[in-house]
Amino acid sequence: MAERTVDSAAPARGAARPVVQAEAALVRHYRRLVRLAYVALPADRDRHSRVLAAHSAVQRALPSRWTRRSDPAPGDEDPAYTALRLRVLRDGLRPRPARRLLAPRVWGLRLFTPHGGEQDAALEHALATLDAPARAAFALRVVEGLTAPEAAEVLRHAGVEHAERALDAAADVGAAAGVGAAAGVGAASEPDLSAFDPCAVRVQPTDLLSRRRTLTAVLLVGVLGLTTSAAVLSGTGSRTRTGPVASSTGPAPAPPVAAAAGPARLVRVPADLWQHTARVDFTAWPARGDRREDAALLGRATTAWERPGPQTRAEPGTDTSPPIAPPRLLYAGTVDGAAVVLLYDGQRLARYTDGRGGGLDLARADDSDVTTAGAVVLHRRGTSVRYLLAPWVEAAETRRIDRPETPARPLDHPDGLTPAAPGGVLTDCRGATVLQLRSSSVVAEKHAFLLADLGGLVPAHLTYSPPPDHNQPARAPREATGPDALQAWARAGCAVPDGTPGVKQLNLWAFAVQTLPQNAGSASWVCLRADRWTGEGSAATAVLLPAAQGPQRTGGGPGRSCSRFEQDTLGWAWWRSPQGTEFLLAAGSRRVARLTVKGPDWSTDRPVPDHTLAVERPARTNVQVEGVLDGGTRIGTPGGGPARGAADPRRSLLKQPNRSAP
Repeated sequence: MAERTVDSAAPARGAARPVVQAEAALVRHYRRLVRLAYVALPADRDRHSRVLAAHSAVQRALPSRWTRRSDPAPGDEDPAYTALRLRVLRDGLRPRPARRLLAPRVWGLRLFTPHGGEQDAALEHALATLDAPARAAFALRVVEGLTAPEAAEVLRHAGVEHAERALDAAADVGAAAGVGAAAGVGAASEPDLSAFDPCAVRVQPTDLLSRRRTLTAVLLVGVLGLTTSAAVLSGTGSRTRTGPVASSTGPAPAPPVAAAAGPARLVRVPADLWQHTARVDFTAWPARGDRREDAALLGRATTAWERPGPQTRAEPGTDTSPPIAPPRLLYAGTVDGAAVVLLYDGQRLARYTDGRGGGLDLARADDSDVTTAGAVVLHRRGTSVRYLLAPWVEAAETRRIDRPETPARPLDHPDGLTPAAPGGVLTDCRGATVLQLRSSSVVAEKHAFLLADLGGLVPAHLTYSPPPDHNQPARAPREATGPDALQAWARAGCAVPDGTPGVKQLNLWAFAVQTLPQNAGSASWVCLRADRWTGEGSAATAVLLPAAQGPQRTGGGPGRSCSRFEQDTLGWAWWRSPQGTEFLLAAGSRRVARLTVKGPDWSTDRPVPDHTLAVERPARTNVQVEGVLDGGTRIGTPGGGPARGAADPRRSLLKQPNRSAP
């Protein structure tokens, strides 16, 4: 029969027994409790602090003989463990967990949980967006393997008012990060949380020289304080000692603080880390540049980030606060006569340019990968750009986006730094120059990708989704380096809905191909989507006609159209054939089975096996076009049709894709 915790009415002589039971349960389940605390703690702090905080929360959970006892939450066979788990959760739910003198401390070392893969990185970033109750709910479902009702009851015992809301948020994060919608460790497919285990840590030393300087400074300050105190005590009866003694007892200077806030905090990774880690992103960039040991320059750069001022510039959606973790040094050197420092704190890139006209530029760079962490703009002069390439980039070239048949031109990049390369605005239809990079075979075999400079720190990754094969599932975006992709981007690239700094990825999706009436050739229907680092996005459809002209499109609009979350798309336009006949053209994505056109005094409703429609009309009128999916759901373009008499092919001639409506 299991032992139970002595209740409040028990004699005092038995009060120590529950403490012994709790200690035994804590030792037996220590690793489980520490992992629970680590996942439930805020994910926006550095891993070293979270490791120590998780161990501290579990060790503080051990009650004393004077601790007020409460009924343990149900859901576990061991009531002592259940009570400990409840205390750990309550500690993590505090807005500002109390600091205790007995909490674990580490001097001279940094602790890190093991490196995980892309799924772990995605989960790490997703957890950072949750509040404390939702993180606790996620920990109970994934680490503890509780069912939703069991987790809700534990959360209510821990003081969470809206337990169901927290569980819903945790389930959304679990599904988005690929952890089976927080299915729990009891599920058939147990999630791998090895990167969230604070009991299996890697240890690295802190900056040894900085630590020695700090210790020396502390000892000097201590000696100075003792000397001053002795001087004051010995001189209390003397009338000849006045001002100097009093002034020496004031606040002492604090060089240790300045040193800790300066370049000594910068993290430097081994030059070959990218060859040995599954997390190939900005965290794997080594420190490069001819001034990476310039302490004065690095000090100015770190100070500029820790004390944002008038010369701090941030891309849209980027926080200007000081770094959330010790920054990584990615580059420090002289570029075109200017000293440049590039830092990364796990969420943002900071580019510091020294001297007059310089300053600090900040940009989001979280959740990067092999492609989106492939290059950074170090210096810009007019339309010329100098890039710093990722260490895994084996070959670099430039190519004109509007000349797909022209071979790419090699681009030298000694130590990752390129010479000045031509840029250009992707949206002006005059032809921008993009980067074509090839990864080392250590990372991926025969992997090439395109990046387009949009005026910010990080170029946008260009991808391509080919026309659908109606007998196969929808195709995922692929690299835009093949002949078909280059041709499509050459014709439709300037129709992207968003070509401003902060765009992470631009995808061109050819969702339909239409044979035009009167033997006029064929038209391609595309949807262009821009996704920003903030998670926001916009899309616009366009039609590419046989004539040598730019894409006909609407302006971009916000939403998730043409993304993997909303793959049903419809577009239409008026078109005049070479013989002068007016036609209304319409096309839908692969699940559109019928198309309906309604005019002032006419209508057309017919099945469309090839997902396209061409209706001959004597004149252009206001119409409404709708599509019916194979499941019966209707999608459309409410609000009218294309603008009349658009002579410029770049003017809006299509309706923007709309979200599916039930």
